[in-house]
Amino acid sequence: MNKGELTKAVAAESGLSQSEAGKAVDAVFDTIAGAAKSRQQVAIAGFGTFAAKTRNAREGRNPATGDKIKIPEKTSLAFKPATALKDL
Repeated sequence: MNKGELTKAVAAESGLSQSEAGKAVDAVFDTIAGAAKSRQQVAIAGFGTFAAKTRNAREGRNPATGDKIKIPEKTSLAFKPATALKDL
């Protein structure tokens, strides 16, 4: 399911127009992204938790040459599904 299909499903389920449902879907995504950017956790009961995770800088190897390289610190968004979602 892509974003357009999600918007149509939300519109059908909620009785909103597709335009209003699109705005609602965008608002949810923007809120989650904003919380992650400010390092806040977003927990949705029965669905799961979104949280920003940071991987420390480390030393790696270039697989082609075998040379050592420095891999910089990286922050990414992680999702941990709730038990109710896993059981589906």
